[in-house]
Amino acid sequence: MEGDSVTLLTNVTEIHGDKDLLWSFGAEKSLIAKINRDTNISSTYDVPDGRFRDRLKLEDQTGSLTITNTTTEHTGVYQLEISGAKLTLKTFNVSVYARLPVPVMSINCSSSSSSSSNCSLVCSSVLNVSDVTLSWYKGISVLSSISVCDLSISLSLPLEVEYQDKNTYSCVLNNPISNQTTHLDINTLCHTCAGTTALMIYSQCL
Repeated sequence: MEGDSVTLLTNVTEIHGDKDLLWSFGAEKSLIAKINRDTNISSTYDVPDGRFRDRLKLEDQTGSLTITNTTTEHTGVYQLEISGAKLTLKTFNVSVYARLPVPVMSINCSSSSSSSSNCSLVCSSVLNVSDVTLSWYKGISVLSSISVCDLSISLSLPLEVEYQDKNTYSCVLNNPISNQTTHLDINTLCHTCAGTTALMIYSQCL
């Protein structure tokens, strides 16, 4: 999650004196950290766009690398190379996810009126993150959902329920590691349309 720290472990107890260690990032294999045993010096490096500035910590004994205060820009491939009598290569695929907003539930009063038996709802979320799914639930069962790999526009999902429906409904926005939920209160939200044509908005954190 954005803002968290992640440690990439070498799984060795000590970098011996006959070995050097290099950490690189991305397809260009940009050097971001190094331990030189000849000089016994460990160093970290930024890349041209500055995404690693003041965020890298290299453990001198094991060579494990910690990235602090992560952002989605730290998503990518990290490669560890330990050279010596035997060459050791290790690759890490890191995914950093943005924090999800609470989905917003709204009612279209032009489609939902006191003369109709149905309430027309939309659940939506405006975000700029990847790998998200927006879903309507009836109890614990999924009624409908929409997923995107990359999103920079509003994501929305409609639902129609009866005014007298006693079931529980919720709208859930999730990615592989977190979720945000808004619950539907039919009595509160759907009955706001009586005598109005405005768009009413309702949001509630889980």
